[in-house]
Amino acid sequence: MDESYWSAVQAMRLRVADLLETIEPAEWDAPSLCEGWRVRDVAGHLVTVPTITTWDLIATAPRARGNVNRMNTLTAVRAGAREPGELVAGLRRHAGDRRTAAVLDTRNALFDVVVHYQDIGAPLGRPCPVPVGYTARGLDRVWRMGWPFNARRRLAGVTLRATDTPWTVGAGPEVAGPALSLLLLLTGRTAVAAPTLEGPGLATVTARAA
Repeated sequence: MDESYWSAVQAMRLRVADLLETIEPAEWDAPSLCEGWRVRDVAGHLVTVPTITTWDLIATAPRARGNVNRMNTLTAVRAGAREPGELVAGLRRHAGDRRTAAVLDTRNALFDVVVHYQDIGAPLGRPCPVPVGYTARGLDRVWRMGWPFNARRRLAGVTLRATDTPWTVGAGPEVAGPALSLLLLLTGRTAVAAPTLEGPGLATVTARAA
């Protein structure tokens, strides 16, 4: 990844820290857009990404029964149990870090923080704008990566078109909207994305998610 990529990652991590500094104490335990994760768990995950080691993940495997999603949740919840001030400080301290566990992929760092920014802000009613260039890079990565979102398979049969940046994929009835909304759609946040999308393919997409 080039310098512009890591600058974007750092900028987004700092935006999340700024957002977290504005929320009320009770909101830390509010549900996020991530199923089963509270706001504090999302924050814990984002603090963990640039600091976790492969051995840290392996240590959770027995309790998670080898399930990668459970391993991710366990590490997020454990980190999220820290005091809010510690989580914010951790985000700021590691905002510029460029590493993660060897079994993970730093190519996911940008879209991960962009989407989790929305996971925190949207249910709390906080606006979370993101530069469209950051979101466009996230769209490219999620569309190509397959697991865990399997966007190409899940959204087969429709055309996806961003209205604020040159990005179009797929074939079939169109679903169009802002790049950020499409990124939320690609990562499974259909209910949140749908109201900001339009086109004849939208009914197909929402029906599949029901």
